[in-house]
Amino acid sequence: MRRPVKRKRADLAAFGGTPAFPEPLHVGRPNLPDRERLMERLADALERRRLTNDGPLTRELEDALAQRLGIRHCVSTCNATLALQLTARALGLRGEVIVPSFTFIATAQALAWEGIEPVFCDIRPDTHGIDPAHVARLVTPRTSAIVGVHLWGIPCDVEALAAIAGRRTLRVLYDAAHAFGCTHRGRPVGGFGDAEVFSFHATKYFHTLEGGAIATNDDALAIRLRRMRNHGFTGLDDVAELGTNAKMNEFSAAVGLTMLADVDAIVAVNRAHHERYRAALSGIPGLRLLDYDRGERANYQFVVAEIDAPAMGLQRDELVDILRFENVLARRYFHPGCHRLAPFRTLQPDARRSLPETERIAQRVLCLPTGPAVSDDDIDTIGEIIRVAARGDC
Repeated sequence: MRRPVKRKRADLAAFGGTPAFPEPLHVGRPNLPDRERLMERLADALERRRLTNDGPLTRELEDALAQRLGIRHCVSTCNATLALQLTARALGLRGEVIVPSFTFIATAQALAWEGIEPVFCDIRPDTHGIDPAHVARLVTPRTSAIVGVHLWGIPCDVEALAAIAGRRTLRVLYDAAHAFGCTHRGRPVGGFGDAEVFSFHATKYFHTLEGGAIATNDDALAIRLRRMRNHGFTGLDDVAELGTNAKMNEFSAAVGLTMLADVDAIVAVNRAHHERYRAALSGIPGLRLLDYDRGERANYQFVVAEIDAPAMGLQRDELVDILRFENVLARRYFHPGCHRLAPFRTLQPDARRSLPETERIAQRVLCLPTGPAVSDDDIDTIGEIIRVAARGDC
């Protein structure tokens, strides 16, 4: 079926036209592993009847990830939220922990579940990453750590955060949910701070259906994390400390091992799509496409646009609605910021006053569909829709 052409506003579905896409086009539609190879691994797991509890596929995946990340230890988990909680507890974090508000809510929730108070920090306007200058001003005698978020796969200013932590004897933990396969000054993300936590949720370009991992070069921390993710057991009958169940199962590990063979090809598609979007969106007033450092490895997992409403003549949320009428399910990540979501909006009602960039960016960011499920023609059509919407032709 030929796709409807969008040349004027009346062609847009929001104004009576035919939707450009017959089916919804999602942000974060899951990438699929090679089915034949996956089924072989699943069959082997079933034949062994070893489906969880640190099975051979899980150990193989951990070893492969540690090698890829250039670290000593990769501790797999059932998801990244529990990985954050485990790491916070294993590091002995308490009191206050400084964390950006412009992140997925799980970053703050994981801390709060451990009885820690998230102290929300502002972000840099260029990268949307945590602002070290604001971090330095937020440190108090109750601060035990800094949690940086490598948002969009763009690494934090790890040197600046390390310097602050060193002066005040603070722990540094990174939420690297977006940053698998990325580098900072040539070093793979995974080896910075005390530990880094990855998400392998199905929406990530590399995934294990559900899952996560903690990367660290700290031998003692890795031993404790492995113990804590399995109820604190040190043997069949001995429990050494309070733990929980955060283990990855063998089926998830099988998906991860199979996906690893394709990650470079997926990144190549993501990168080509980012360039296609750059061409499709060029010259649109009030639209800035967030870029990646060409001197580093990036996974190009996100296509992030900022919408300047006065320059475009259109509010970001109006554009989201127009795209949704076309079955383009663009997302307002990470609107409205953790500080404006329960329970933090009640616990910290004045936080917004110290977060001007977070407040501004949360009203501007728009994430567009990408990945192997999206075609070049899809991207050109999305660009056409945004260009017509911004132009406001009758």
